[in-house]
Amino acid sequence: MTVQHFTPEGMLHPVPYHHVAVGTGTKHVHVSGQIARQADGTPVAPGDLAGQVAQALRNTAVGLAGAGASFSDVLRLTFYVTRWSPEKIGDFMAGVEAVAEEIGLRLPMPPASLVGVEYLFEPDVLVEVEATALL
Repeated sequence: MTVQHFTPEGMLHPVPYHHVAVGTGTKHVHVSGQIARQADGTPVAPGDLAGQVAQALRNTAVGLAGAGASFSDVLRLTFYVTRWSPEKIGDFMAGVEAVAEEIGLRLPMPPASLVGVEYLFEPDVLVEVEATALL
């Protein structure tokens, strides 16, 4: 196994991700910020945070697969969510949970950060996902 995820005793529980990832491979894979768009640019799930999280994760899975990786190789995920507030966590996690089995994303997730931003590059984009993997 090239990536081991864990949460040492004494770190905050419960959270929907592991706190630590240790990678032992030599090939780095960086998937740029993925959003809720089909390959032709058609928006997916306008105005729906859960739907956009799910599609952005699907697109991330496509990027990983293109490099010969999967979510089991992911060291870290970063989510950027527009106009974030803690009340949105239910919708956010609903999107993650809706697609996790389909794309092979184990829960709890790899180490992850959720960063609230005012605006992403287009007004209908609610979330962007970046991934770093090690093979």
